[in-house]
Amino acid sequence: MPKVFGSKRHRANLEVQPKAEVSIPEAVAALKKFKGVKFDQTVNVVMHLGIDTKQADQALRGSISLPKGIGKSKRVIAFCQSDVAPKALAAGAIKAGGEELVAEVEKGFFDFDVAIASPDMMRIMSKLGKVLGPKGLMPSPKAGTVTPNVADAVKEYAAGKVEYRADTGGNIHAVIGKMSFSEKDLVDNLEFFIKAIEKIKPPTAKGQYIKKICISGSMTPGIHIKHVVAEEAAH
Repeated sequence: MPKVFGSKRHRANLEVQPKAEVSIPEAVAALKKFKGVKFDQTVNVVMHLGIDTKQADQALRGSISLPKGIGKSKRVIAFCQSDVAPKALAAGAIKAGGEELVAEVEKGFFDFDVAIASPDMMRIMSKLGKVLGPKGLMPSPKAGTVTPNVADAVKEYAAGKVEYRADTGGNIHAVIGKMSFSEKDLVDNLEFFIKAIEKIKPPTAKGQYIKKICISGSMTPGIHIKHVVAEEAAH
């Protein structure tokens, strides 16, 4: 039998980890049974999709407001005109402004999680692409972070709206809550997220679309979920 390395807690969790794919409720129940740590772990989902992100229409990216939230707020900044800035700040932005905020970011201010921009600001923001792009922080219409409704977007993202983006391997990672959430709330969020990803299947994607789904806590083993395609479930 191979030797299992890791902490006593990790070894104990591996012993009770489901070895086969299970349903969403069973996966969440198993996750909650793992031995915990002293902090409230984030619960993550990873979906492996049958997509080719080199194809523009298959480079999936977007954002979702989960029904039960994700248990944490985000630091949001807003690039907008001076008349909109007070509304963005009132909605929860930590900073809001135009050219002066662009200059601040240029000088090295990156203490934020999400950047929102109004469409008319993209021209003066283009110079930030080199610094914000690699960090995944550049506002994008596809992700819903370039919008004329700046205050509404700030409010949603500050409350924990989930942004997702497929990596080069076709994987989408997202936070679906905290370990302290009830099983029902985690199930609701996970089902909602999976359905949202199902709905955006690119028409050009060939073969099986959703190949694997796995959930885990920050410090737990992963649990694989049995996914039933909607058409299959109807038969």
